[in-house]
Amino acid sequence: MFTTPYDVIVVGAGHAGAEAAAAAANMGSKTLLVTMNLQTIGQMSCNPAMGGIAKGQIVREIDALGGYSGIVSDVSAIQFKMLNRSKGPAMWSPRVQSDRMMFAQAWRDRLEQTPNLDFYQDMVQDLLFDGDTVTGVVTSLGLKIYSKTVILTNGTFLNGLIHIGDKNFGGGRAGESASTGLTATLLEKGFESGRMKTGTPPRVDGRSLNFDLMEEQPGDPEPVKFSYSPETKPLTKQRSCHITYTSDEVHDTLRKGFDRSPMFNGAIKSLGPRYCPSIEDKVDRFADKNRHQVFVEPEGWNTVEYYINGFSTSLPEDVQFDALRKVKGFEAVKFFRPGYAIEYDYFPPTQLTHSLQTKLVKGLFFAGQINGTTGYEEAGAQGLMAGINAHRYHKGESDFQLKRSEAYIGVLIDDLITKGTEEPYRMFTSRAEYRTLLRQDNADLRLTPLGYKLGLASEDRLAAVNTKVEHTALLKDFYSKTSVLPEEANPFLEAKNSSPMRQSDKMVKIYSRPGIDLKDMRKLPAVSEFINLHNISQDVQEQVEVQIKYSGYIEKERLNADKLNRLEAVNIPASFDYDILASLSYEAKEKLNKIKPQTISQASRISGIKPSDISVLLVKLGR
Repeated sequence: MFTTPYDVIVVGAGHAGAEAAAAAANMGSKTLLVTMNLQTIGQMSCNPAMGGIAKGQIVREIDALGGYSGIVSDVSAIQFKMLNRSKGPAMWSPRVQSDRMMFAQAWRDRLEQTPNLDFYQDMVQDLLFDGDTVTGVVTSLGLKIYSKTVILTNGTFLNGLIHIGDKNFGGGRAGESASTGLTATLLEKGFESGRMKTGTPPRVDGRSLNFDLMEEQPGDPEPVKFSYSPETKPLTKQRSCHITYTSDEVHDTLRKGFDRSPMFNGAIKSLGPRYCPSIEDKVDRFADKNRHQVFVEPEGWNTVEYYINGFSTSLPEDVQFDALRKVKGFEAVKFFRPGYAIEYDYFPPTQLTHSLQTKLVKGLFFAGQINGTTGYEEAGAQGLMAGINAHRYHKGESDFQLKRSEAYIGVLIDDLITKGTEEPYRMFTSRAEYRTLLRQDNADLRLTPLGYKLGLASEDRLAAVNTKVEHTALLKDFYSKTSVLPEEANPFLEAKNSSPMRQSDKMVKIYSRPGIDLKDMRKLPAVSEFINLHNISQDVQEQVEVQIKYSGYIEKERLNADKLNRLEAVNIPASFDYDILASLSYEAKEKLNKIKPQTISQASRISGIKPSDISVLLVKLGR
């Protein structure tokens, strides 16, 4: 059955594996997706939602490049929200609440419709090598499947261990067995590994909840969507989430189980995600707080199952139950299943290059939680990039990389391979120094032309971007050159407590004022007439608003990015010998030899590398 070698084998079919397989196959590689269970392709292991702060930008970037996470999110969405609307547009982040079963089904449908992609259900236990080059995989049935490249996207399954109170058992997810064998193979090849932990909350029966005692959280009144593709549409109906709170009584009940908690009795030794702590961790670390938010999230359109976001726990199930019954609205709660924690193997990502190929083994790529990240969106982004680069590697083409100034995906990968991570990595807007450039509204402008060149984004997508660019320039030019009379603008200026005009002025000056928005400008007859005449879309109008109001910030960041990119152009040879530079400290030599940065800019971001070290390198390389 497997007599002909594949171009790419993807191991694991979570968010990273699905994006990797789709990208490689769509670019023309003969691809095999191997997973332990074909019924859980694209499974949402934790919360049924996509996007959020900075993560929403990543989903938009995946979509702009030609990946599927945005489309799958749209067709399975039950609620849409644009977070941080009260802040500047660099902070706006789209998020959808998803139907868990529809999400997985949509992923499977997409993959089954992808040419060049085969599927096989089995556990990959070993890898095949020819010296320092990977040549295929070995399954638990003993099958040897050969390939030019292999992408490992094992999620939480590598030697996974599930904890519920003082009970623990092997598993990669509730009801699914762990994956064994690969860690030992990679360690024999000289890789370093570590252990990480993540957790998940109880799932409960919505029929047993009293939603009248909770705060309703509806979706946006005018929802938009993730994908730039016209094949998906915004929601016309939505399901609400709800918020309730813990209390001192809840916290006291939780504390009664701390002596049986694997978090506190030493059973769990690995680090969990700092920004998504368990409820027992929150109660212990923030003892001064008498309540914490609990988000009650529906799992789909037609199910009574609810996900209790903010109540992640590995306490004994009886303690979980007793404590949750003391939360307002949960007095009669019934569990579908308790929460649990899971420990798993990961491989510090400093062992990778920017392409996500390993430094030790040619043709071997890592993506997702195996690299120490957390979150569907981060996993999907890495899977997409690994799939692209696995295809380009076996074709003998150069790596595809995104700069920190081009995409959150560029920030994510650069952070991982340059700085590494000792705790599950999560993306935030604060990690991106050029976040005003990397907004959720312009991901298509930034990345779709690149996706088209790669062979992922379609001609229709590129044509839509070109139209958006033309219309944006047209509307900006109109605002810059067209004057407005005081009697036209003063009514809405006074309504917004903005100083009235005393003489005619250009529209761009009025638009630049604080508090004046698109709805105000549309009150000017000339604006509405121009927009209707040229059929300018809503997203173009919003794009122009951002570019006008934040032009100073955007230009400042662009100049800073240009300075950084000049250092990105100073390449460091892979064979460069840092030990011959007497002026470098021992720490600098040790870290530079370990990371082996490709450019001066990357070297400057390594923890412990000082400006003086960069000066030494610049002199040696010749300015």
